[in-house]
Amino acid sequence: MKIVTERLTFETTGSGQFIDLTEDLKGLLSSSKLKEGSMTVFGVGSTLGITTFEFEPGLARDMGEFYEKLAPSGRPYSHDKAWGDANGFSHVRSAIQGQSLTVPFESGKLCLGTWQQVVLAEFDTRPRSREVVVQMTGV
Repeated sequence: MKIVTERLTFETTGSGQFIDLTEDLKGLLSSSKLKEGSMTVFGVGSTLGITTFEFEPGLARDMGEFYEKLAPSGRPYSHDKAWGDANGFSHVRSAIQGQSLTVPFESGKLCLGTWQQVVLAEFDTRPRSREVVVQMTGV
């Protein structure tokens, strides 16, 4: 059994941005030379999410609208009062979505559906430099 840990960095534009990580993850898996195992994708931070969906403009818009309904940005949160940073909704969205995802792989390929991509969801109110830790365990 072998463990390979890599890091990816992305510059985001702020809340509502989605970044397709899939090709980067495929590249990391290929360079690891691992054939069977699992890949954990972890977004470092408490105002982002990692998920999967069909990465196309319509669904990205739908997801943004869903997150807005789930944790509206235009209302006060106790976190905002405590810290004065007006990103309470970002923390709530992140906590609900989660910052990590595990994807199995076999024969050196991620076990993703035809229209399934791994996506970073930026929830914070401002541009951020985001780090994603990718840990692959396998043979």
